[in-house]
Amino acid sequence: MGYKVLDEMQIKESVKQALLELLQERKDLIYELIADIIEDYALARAIKDGEHTPKVSREKVLRALE
Repeated sequence: MGYKVLDEMQIKESVKQALLELLQERKDLIYELIADIIEDYALARAIKDGEHTPKVSREKVLRALE
């Protein structure tokens, strides 16, 4: 079995083609990835915002959730 030597440009084109096929064939994966990123960002921001608000007791939180 012979080996083919690829130059940098061929490798770059192969990777681009593979990513393009992934984007076209598995849009659901891309959607999930973007949704996860947005959720993580929102959670991190909520935590950061919460650091600057007054503290409340556990009981008060539980009453608000009822």
